[in-house]
Amino acid sequence: MGILSSLQTGISGLEASGSGMSVISDNIANSGTNGFKSSRAEFQDVLSVSLRGIDGGDQIGAGVRLAHVKPLFTQGSIKRTENITDLAINGNGFFRVNAPFGPGYTRDGSLHFNKEGVLVSSDEYEVIGYEAKEDGTISEKVGSVRLGSTTIPAQATEFVKVNMNLDSRADVLQFNPEKPEDTSTFNTSLTVYDNVGTARLVTAYFNKTDKNLWEYHVMADGKDAEGGTEGTLVEMASGKLKFSPKGVLEEEQEGNNSFNFNKGAGQDQKIKFDFGIALNEGGNGLEATTQYGSNSAVARHTQDGASAATLTSLSFNDSGILTAVYNNGESRDIAQIGIAKFENNEGLFKVGKNLLKESKLSGQAAFGKPGQAGRGSLLSKSIELSNVDIASEFVSLMTTQRDFQANARTITTADQMLQEILNLKR
Repeated sequence: MGILSSLQTGISGLEASGSGMSVISDNIANSGTNGFKSSRAEFQDVLSVSLRGIDGGDQIGAGVRLAHVKPLFTQGSIKRTENITDLAINGNGFFRVNAPFGPGYTRDGSLHFNKEGVLVSSDEYEVIGYEAKEDGTISEKVGSVRLGSTTIPAQATEFVKVNMNLDSRADVLQFNPEKPEDTSTFNTSLTVYDNVGTARLVTAYFNKTDKNLWEYHVMADGKDAEGGTEGTLVEMASGKLKFSPKGVLEEEQEGNNSFNFNKGAGQDQKIKFDFGIALNEGGNGLEATTQYGSNSAVARHTQDGASAATLTSLSFNDSGILTAVYNNGESRDIAQIGIAKFENNEGLFKVGKNLLKESKLSGQAAFGKPGQAGRGSLLSKSIELSNVDIASEFVSLMTTQRDFQANARTITTADQMLQEILNLKR
């Protein structure tokens, strides 16, 4: 009976070695697979007989069995690429895709946009993320990552913000629209956009009318004004700025405001000129236009208009936000890649094609934004490689081979002993 059981024990060793070889072979075969996570075979002994029952001791084993194939979710090396849609997760988490069987999860960030402008995996499965609102802020709405329209409509200028200093030492002048250069202390030009997105150049003239009191007149060349004459300036907006004795903006008063551009741009366009938060608006004057005893100068000015534009480039940042850049210089956030994490990554079920799906052992996916609540960050123009260590796998390969040969030897030796027993009958 002992010789027969040793045969079965040896066979169990051969089966275990064969299973271990399968795991090692799969690791080596996928050493070049993006985002692949290697596995490790884990074995357990099998108890056959305990000669002393529950008292322990004097036990005979019945071999070995494959207990677990444990996936190893260590970080793979990150390889830089030149493809903007190549993404790598640095840390914990998975990309979520819409697979035929439902939500699928992968570490393979080799992505691209299909002909509908949807971000998909190499198997054309849509990648899931967060959509952006019209103002470019990322919402909490989950959906496919889409480019949307590759063009943006024209945006008429409605708001101009100016931050500047007006020289308190300037002389009092009476503004003459026919001689604006001679009857103003300072002027600055800026570009605004009419109702159809055409860029128009306007000039703001500033003249001091009294102590701590200034006027501004915004004028455009007659060639851009409805009914105007080229070379003759036409006033389109005006107002007053009042400063405190300390040179801080105390109050701003808006006067006329009607931008009547020509060539089908529409009439009576309103453009608000903002010189900062004045004292009467609750400001402290530190971030508003000032009147100090230094040369008049513009620190910055911004406006919210834009011409119609088409998409020129895309980029992802480390938060997974997809930004589109247009040929008018404007950029807009389109979407943000989401990352799913699990309580037990080892419990995920492999389904092939670099995909996994959740199981009872893994728990449900917690979907969120990169870098939040333990989720990894995203690296653009990067791919996570397989975490297989070839050198380590070769060592395991040789060890498994020796184990197989040793188990085979126990079977041949037991067989020889059995033959000796059979020969005793002769």
